[in-house]
Amino acid sequence: MTPILQRAMLRTAPFALAACFAACLAACAVGPDYHRPTVESPSSYRFAAPGAEVVDPSLDWWTQFNDPVLDDLIAKALAQNKDLRIAAARIEEYYGRYVVTRAGLFPQIGANFGASRSRGVPAPGYPPVVGNQVQLEGVASWELDLFGRLRRLTEAARADYLGTQSAQQATRIALIANVASSYLQLRDYDNQLTIAQETLKSRQGALDLFNERFAGGVVSKLQLSQARSEYESAQASVYSIEQQIAQQETAISLLLGQNPGPIPRGKSITELTAPAIPAGLPSSLIERRPDILQAEQALVSANASIGAARAQYFPQISLTGLFGAASTALSGLWTGPARIWSFAGSVTQPIFEGGAIAGSVHQAEAVQQEALLSYEQTIQQAFADVENALVGVARTRDQLDATTRQVEALTQYAALSRDLYEGGYTSYLEVLDAERSLFSAQLQQSSLQDQQLAQIVSLYKALGYGWTPSAGEKGVDGTTKAAPQS
Repeated sequence: MTPILQRAMLRTAPFALAACFAACLAACAVGPDYHRPTVESPSSYRFAAPGAEVVDPSLDWWTQFNDPVLDDLIAKALAQNKDLRIAAARIEEYYGRYVVTRAGLFPQIGANFGASRSRGVPAPGYPPVVGNQVQLEGVASWELDLFGRLRRLTEAARADYLGTQSAQQATRIALIANVASSYLQLRDYDNQLTIAQETLKSRQGALDLFNERFAGGVVSKLQLSQARSEYESAQASVYSIEQQIAQQETAISLLLGQNPGPIPRGKSITELTAPAIPAGLPSSLIERRPDILQAEQALVSANASIGAARAQYFPQISLTGLFGAASTALSGLWTGPARIWSFAGSVTQPIFEGGAIAGSVHQAEAVQQEALLSYEQTIQQAFADVENALVGVARTRDQLDATTRQVEALTQYAALSRDLYEGGYTSYLEVLDAERSLFSAQLQQSSLQDQQLAQIVSLYKALGYGWTPSAGEKGVDGTTKAAPQS
């Protein structure tokens, strides 16, 4: 073995021994290891829909409406929505934080180069001395993570990063549902506007007729005023619905990530196809809903932080090394006598810190309990969301059926009351009552048609459908990985 190789081995021996020692203690990380908590979940949903279908979670479920305009709006929202883009940027932020934290597990290696020229007087009576100093050195430092402090911090940072990915997925699901439900609401307003305009047209005809009859002395001023009142009421409804339409278009524009403007229309609210009602088990929510996955990653992070806090009780061991050359001239750096080197190790052990470490551990344990309760609460809320959506689908359908029958009856009632009035068998008040009731029921019917479809949208959202992550998503190790399946 050559002398140069022997010297190199001697210089690297401390780091090699430290690496072996650290590897032997790699599993010695203080603090609790994470285990998913056991969560009690119902075996089935109380309001499970009969005839529900098993729907592929990766399916673009909104395409079942069979409205290309809606499909285009959702595609535009996924590409341009600001909240979704903010969530994507936050993923990159937390990925950077994770990489920075993980870097502490590895030796830090760098190089320094410096050159100076100075003039000084060594002692009174001596001539000034002008000297040069050139120094080139490589430095390395490494904190031996014998008790797992850095590993626990890295585990927490990794969980935070994965949590931001789940948060983005939750934002995506909510965005799709919001665009779909907002579009349904817009088509409902459009339908209500059509109903109001037809009612206004009918009442305009009645008012014109009453004006003619009043001029001929056939009807009283009271009846003319009643007809005018109903006309103005219908006109006010038209203006109100037009305002709602404009405001709804503005809301959809913001979801699309664009300035307020008109929104294209596709099928009417009565022409849209209702998506299939999806079937699912309560246990599947824990694996599918990204808000639950996000809450679990928060729990993982809080659990790891306990270990990082407890590790402060133990010594922090660091190794540093320097190897280089120093000379009064640049050309002298490459000569043997110019070589400089040093190796050092340090051990930092807290002795008295006024309870700071105990306070940190207590705080970390409390945060972990908060995260655990939040995780359990998120799961319970998920069950509640599904139950509410399921009962909403069933009962809204029943309400729509009842309101449809009511509209049919009121249509007959309004026609019969008008015939009776024209025949002189009843007063005009009964005609007005019948027409007001019919107008109100028609608006309610349109609203329930929207609500029936919106409840199905809420059900897909509650079950966690709409998560189709793109391939090539960056993994926590810095490489690209296949997108996880929901």
